[in-house]
Amino acid sequence: MAPPPRCAAAITTTANHSLLGSPTCLARPRRRCCPVSVRAAVAVQAEAGATVSLIRIGTRGSPLALAQAHETRDKLKAAHSELAEEGAVEIVIIKTTGDMILDKPLADIGGKGLFTKEIDDALLQGRIDIAVHSMKDVPTYLPEGTILPCNLPREDVRDAFICLSANSLAELPAGSVVGSASLRRQSQILYKYPSLKVVNFRGNVQTRLRKLKEGDVQATLLALAGLKRLNMAETATSVLSVEEMLPAVAQGAIGIACRSNDDTMMNYLSSLNHEDTRLAVACEREFLSVLDGNCRTPIAAYASRDKDGNCSFRGLLASPDGSIVYETSRTGPYDFDVMVEMGKDAGHELKAKAGPGFFDSLQ
Repeated sequence: MAPPPRCAAAITTTANHSLLGSPTCLARPRRRCCPVSVRAAVAVQAEAGATVSLIRIGTRGSPLALAQAHETRDKLKAAHSELAEEGAVEIVIIKTTGDMILDKPLADIGGKGLFTKEIDDALLQGRIDIAVHSMKDVPTYLPEGTILPCNLPREDVRDAFICLSANSLAELPAGSVVGSASLRRQSQILYKYPSLKVVNFRGNVQTRLRKLKEGDVQATLLALAGLKRLNMAETATSVLSVEEMLPAVAQGAIGIACRSNDDTMMNYLSSLNHEDTRLAVACEREFLSVLDGNCRTPIAAYASRDKDGNCSFRGLLASPDGSIVYETSRTGPYDFDVMVEMGKDAGHELKAKAGPGFFDSLQ
């Protein structure tokens, strides 16, 4: 299907294209969308008997990814009356490399963008208009020609502990097997509970819960944000504090990308952007970018607004076996430039502490 007609008056360049490669790049274009023209386009298509689709949302096909796409669709419809028309927003499911290869650890598949590349390709080829991602899956540098002007309000960043026989990691007997595909979780578990064993444990939320019930592992950890978005929070045995388990960079945040020359989509997405989340994600991703983290590098970070309105940041770099853990923290004004610098400075601190030999050993 050919892309739907765009509002001609809105197609001007407003993004700072020199920032397109930046890990913190989130365009904030002028909001000059033209609902009257868009409605007219809908009416013309409807009269001609064509299927009306003003926005095609690209997403992975897992239940969680679809829940995030539906959340995006619902927010767009609520914010823009022309998108509430029947069929105005279409969801397009795209299978990614990470979805197709489930029998190997992510680190062994190699490369970045395992859950985003095919969706980004569809965006650049014009097969979709916007791409909905879990921000923790988005590489620190966006593909040329795309931009990420929107983060939805962040969900709970904590991890959920799920077990049929114990209430916490501390209660698990020595030798218990914990399933997790995340080296971030593995390193922090083994650092604090070296008597436990962590094994690779991939699949969507439902698959992992089924494997747990079948006895493949004694316990597992899942992002509480995902459970909440699936209305499955009650499956959590307990919730780990961020002090016990520092979250992944951008955990709980949804990011929505579009083509960098598509001001119509940028305007739509800018109306949904949650600024506090955008700033926190930018800070954490700058930290990750400095460390040049990949699937073989356990990295965790969390930026949030404290009770005084300032940004509180914590960062962690570890070895996969948990034998080495470097941590740092920062506090400063809740301001984009300050927070980006904060993340960058924290990354350089831990990179210097670890030394080049640390990263060489993870290759």
